[in-house]
Amino acid sequence: MSIALFLLTFLFPPRTISVPALALPSTVASLSPRPVAVAIPVVPVKKAPKTLSYRVTATTYWPEVGQTDDAPMETADGSIIPTRHSSKTRWLAVSRDMLAKWGGPFHFGEKVRVQGISEALDGVYIIHDTMNRRHRHCVDVLVNERECKNGLEGRWPDIRLSKVAPEPVWEAS
Repeated sequence: MSIALFLLTFLFPPRTISVPALALPSTVASLSPRPVAVAIPVVPVKKAPKTLSYRVTATTYWPEVGQTDDAPMETADGSIIPTRHSSKTRWLAVSRDMLAKWGGPFHFGEKVRVQGISEALDGVYIIHDTMNRRHRHCVDVLVNERECKNGLEGRWPDIRLSKVAPEPVWEAS
């Protein structure tokens, strides 16, 4: 309590008021509660599809200065591509319109399922990189240069890309 408040309370103590309580009017005193029906508009809930999938164009790339920036072994999320990588590494670069940073549905590090390229390249990938800003609705699959020369190089339109449900994190009980 401040000194000023203490002095005011000490010098002018609060007075008790002994006025009888005001009576309620007879109409208010005789009211009893009753149930009231309230009409709330029901908005139909739209069900989301079981799995969201996107149709994109897929291409292959390998880390070299001609296809990437001046640091080809470093991805956009800061990961370093292993020296002896192959298509089994399962890393993916997505166009900027597909990343959440620019309003898309995906984040770096998320797992996505790619279907429709080939038996060798279909599967679950992890998003680690972005493509040049001129590309829209595209993905780049990381492969080795030798694999491209052996037939894995190409461009595939209308590939299906869908999120993979995150795995539950194990915790000790």
